[in-house]
Amino acid sequence: MRPSAQEPVSLREATDALAADGLPGIKPARESDGERDVLLTGLTINSREVLPGDLYVALPGARHHGARFAEAAASAGAAAVLTDPDGAAGLGQLPVPVYVTDDPRRLVGPLAAAVFRSRPQDGSAPALFGVTGTNGKTTTTYFINSLLGALGMRTGLIGTIEILAGGEPIASTLTTPESPQVHGLLALMREKGLDAAAMEVSSHAISYRRVDGVVFDVAGFTNLTQDHLDLHGSMDEYFAAKAALFTPQRAKRAVITVDDEWGVKMAAQAPVPVWTLATRDTAGDADWRVTDVVRAGLGHRFTLRGPGGAVLNTGTGLPGTFNVSNAALALLMVLASGIEQDQLQAALDRSDPFTVEVPGRMQLVGQAPAAIVDFAHNPDALARTLQSVRREASGTPGDTEAAGATAAQRPRVIVVFGATGERDQTKRPLMGAIAARLADVVIITDDDPHDEDEAAIRAGVLAGARAARDQESLGCEILELAPRAAAIDRAVELARPQDTVLVAGRGHEVFQEVKGVNVALDDRVELRQALTRYGFPVLSGDGVES
Repeated sequence: MRPSAQEPVSLREATDALAADGLPGIKPARESDGERDVLLTGLTINSREVLPGDLYVALPGARHHGARFAEAAASAGAAAVLTDPDGAAGLGQLPVPVYVTDDPRRLVGPLAAAVFRSRPQDGSAPALFGVTGTNGKTTTTYFINSLLGALGMRTGLIGTIEILAGGEPIASTLTTPESPQVHGLLALMREKGLDAAAMEVSSHAISYRRVDGVVFDVAGFTNLTQDHLDLHGSMDEYFAAKAALFTPQRAKRAVITVDDEWGVKMAAQAPVPVWTLATRDTAGDADWRVTDVVRAGLGHRFTLRGPGGAVLNTGTGLPGTFNVSNAALALLMVLASGIEQDQLQAALDRSDPFTVEVPGRMQLVGQAPAAIVDFAHNPDALARTLQSVRREASGTPGDTEAAGATAAQRPRVIVVFGATGERDQTKRPLMGAIAARLADVVIITDDDPHDEDEAAIRAGVLAGARAARDQESLGCEILELAPRAAAIDRAVELARPQDTVLVAGRGHEVFQEVKGVNVALDDRVELRQALTRYGFPVLSGDGVES
């Protein structure tokens, strides 16, 4: 996750870059350490990842201070150690120079940028697109890369599902890796001669400084809905974390979807040049607007209209109007990067860049019944997904007849989902209520319980589902079933060819974390096996679960 060859950078040169940006400096912990300069070829905050020539930055952690591992880092070839005063006080005699600063975490990203030369201003760095928001980040980055590929560009990707820097994909464990890895990857992409890269930028990444030192050519905003309040505490704090992306320190320009109040607020206060995008009829004024949305198979065709009569026509084969929003944002971000409109339209006409499989995002496993795996794991995402998978436009859950069909003929929606343990508990009843309103059969099971009691998590979701059913006289059936594989099996057992089975919440993930143990579990594999077990056809999944 770094270049194969790295020209050494002196520590003094790197710290000069910090000073130029108005950042705090560093000083030698021992008088003798100030007498010599140090040449660096890398930087890491993980002692187990140290390579010869690295600067090891020893940070305070939740359990241990990184200085505890400085000796191991030096033995592995670290050229120097940077830490805070507490860390330096606990160090013994190391054979490498030690430097001190009051807040080393603040300097990790900018130092990594300087050491790896990840974003030089000589035009050799790939164009960089960053996407933030609650829902749609992954799909939008895949759409951006697919469109850039249709334009003949070589692209990279940093995201939830995988990391691509040319060649084989690298498995991803964080939506955004730690900042030394980010800068190492960007330098690797530059080394490989890539033209552009797209990156998911989560609120965690911004709050935990994983994208410090990165300036995106274009930053995009999808939406903001309830999620991650266990970290941020309130929607206002969650918004503030996202808004930090749209500043000159992190982006040159922005494309912001203004379908809701948060997007409007984001666009109004962003101090960088902004194009606004409206993808819903209910949205107010915007620079660009999605119009003429029509069904086309499972997906939609649409038109993007902008200033001066600008028009772009395209579509996506992925289900759900939210994928229209994702595609429109991706298209507008690429346009904002400087690609000419006629070039874009030509690429859209000769290819279908927004009909690209995104693992675990509205991923179709079977067609009769329609069997879909999606990552929807918060209230807004679950509602949008359930609304998009119902096969008939008229009729509501609980109706005995719809569009002239009897109850036995009417397509049903069967949903399997749960909630993540040790996360925002207020989402649980909300998601249960949404499922009760929008599905015919609701099967509540386990997601990733972590160290929390599985039954207690399910109880929170069940409470919301049952309350909505009873108070609103809904006709849905509500079941509780664990483990998750058994719940998926039951959903398929209940299904008829005209129905839709949606397995939501985990998407592309292949392990379920239970009491500190990673249990192998892939919703796509379980769903495919259940379809086969009950005699239903399945679509090819070659390579998806590898």
